Amino acid sequence: MTAEVLITVNPNDEKNESIINEKIHNALEKKNVRAGKEEIYPVFVKKSIDARHGKIKIQLRYNVFIGEKPSSEQNSVPVWKSAVGDKSVVIVGSGPAGLYAAFRLLEDGIKPIIVDRGSVTSRRKIDIADISRKGLLNANSNYCFGEGGAGTFSDGKLYTRSNKRGDISKVYRIFVEFGAPEQILTDAHPHIGTDKLPGIINRMREKIISLGGEFYFDTLCTGLIIDENSTEKRVSGIYAENVQTHEKMEFHSDAVILATGHSAIDIYKMIASIAPDALEAKTFAVGVRVEHPRALIDSIQFHGRVMPQAAEYRLTTQVDGRGVYSFCMCPGGNVVPCATSPDQIVVNGMSSSGRNSIWSNSAIVVERRPEDIPQEFVEQAKKDGCPMLAGLYWRTWLEQETFRHAQMQKAPAQRLVDFINHKDSVDLPRSSYTPGLVPSRLDEWLPKEISDRLRKGFLDFDRNMRGFVSDEALLIASETRTSTPVRILRDKNTLQCVGLAALYPAGEGSGYSGGIGSSAMDGEKVASAICSLLRN
Repeated sequence: MTAEVLITVNPNDEKNESIINEKIHNALEKKNVRAGKEEIYPVFVKKSIDARHGKIKIQLRYNVFIGEKPSSEQNSVPVWKSAVGDKSVVIVGSGPAGLYAAFRLLEDGIKPIIVDRGSVTSRRKIDIADISRKGLLNANSNYCFGEGGAGTFSDGKLYTRSNKRGDISKVYRIFVEFGAPEQILTDAHPHIGTDKLPGIINRMREKIISLGGEFYFDTLCTGLIIDENSTEKRVSGIYAENVQTHEKMEFHSDAVILATGHSAIDIYKMIASIAPDALEAKTFAVGVRVEHPRALIDSIQFHGRVMPQAAEYRLTTQVDGRGVYSFCMCPGGNVVPCATSPDQIVVNGMSSSGRNSIWSNSAIVVERRPEDIPQEFVEQAKKDGCPMLAGLYWRTWLEQETFRHAQMQKAPAQRLVDFINHKDSVDLPRSSYTPGLVPSRLDEWLPKEISDRLRKGFLDFDRNMRGFVSDEALLIASETRTSTPVRILRDKNTLQCVGLAALYPAGEGSGYSGGIGSSAMDGEKVASAICSLLRN
């Protein structure tokens, strides 16, 4: 039999096996489970830190096997087969949804053909460096587009609350198989780090190729191939173009998975032109990045106590009927440029595996519902034949408006106290944002419904985290890619796109996930549906 127990220890006792074993026995007795020390086999499951009430406590969760040893299969990865048959699936996008869909297809020996508009990680590194060094942005190879998707160079956080989407432990085990640290299997908020994730992604690609999968980078999906012999709109492949050579290509397959991420605006327009009823406007969020000295956040969260790891926080409130909350908090991290067009400014956050930057940052965003979109954008979307794109048009406008207040990829910024008090920032504190900053009155040009809610939200957060509103705190605009404003609808049973048979939207770009973990699970989910169909 097994029993799950949760014990609490002081930070100094986290590695003390004698104290831990004693607490495990006490926890078992409270569950009326009695066993000798030689009969139990504790398996460490999860670690979390409780910093409430001014005291630091370490919470450790164990799955205790009683009278039996744990099976080695619980940490195993799937058995992948060589793709030797005639079945194939085109996957558009090599982010977590695309990669994990490919691995799921290979469990059934189905060939994945992965097409990505961006470059391999080695080339992406050069293109990303050019953003900071030269202010130059490659629209196809950047922080959002390329091998591994947006998460590869912008943090690698794995934590998700979407455990009902699939087996998140399987996602973690596969990451570990390709080089991720084993601690992601047990940390409460698992994180790989942008310094390690590219190598892991490379090894995943090499494994998929060794099993017969194919990759085509720098290759943009330009359209869907519709089977003319079908009585319904059935997708049988994609049209594509190499963005370097401009060579035109066609990829034919049994199904197509769209795993394009939240920034592929052209994909939504493509769907709108073929099957506008397949799109649905959804709630999203926009705001700013707030950056503090890491020492300040650590002191607030750990109540002045020195801890080996950087402190995290999660803040949320309601302001005038809309949520205002922190998102993608990066302890010991950096703020990075994440635009996908040279006329935009978009910011995001990332951390290396050590989370050892002298800064900590987080998005602070305001909920934006479809009914909040100004009428001019609704009318423009209607004119273009798909009113569901209105939120996407407005988001693009805000990113371009942010660029108007910037210089190349330098971002507009303002001290948090000046934002609250409607003042110019005479100077700006040091920042991790390497392209540079431009002093700007965010309080004046950000949409009033956003800036007013942010101001009230910051004051509310400061009541819960005294010192959060500080002269050292910096706001950097604009954070707009928390999620997509559009969902690509799919049938609840088959998971195929509504109105387009054999097309499977997946991951963040489809509007069904958010982040690496949930996107990976969603990719597996749609691939499983395809496997079931192709077996019949």
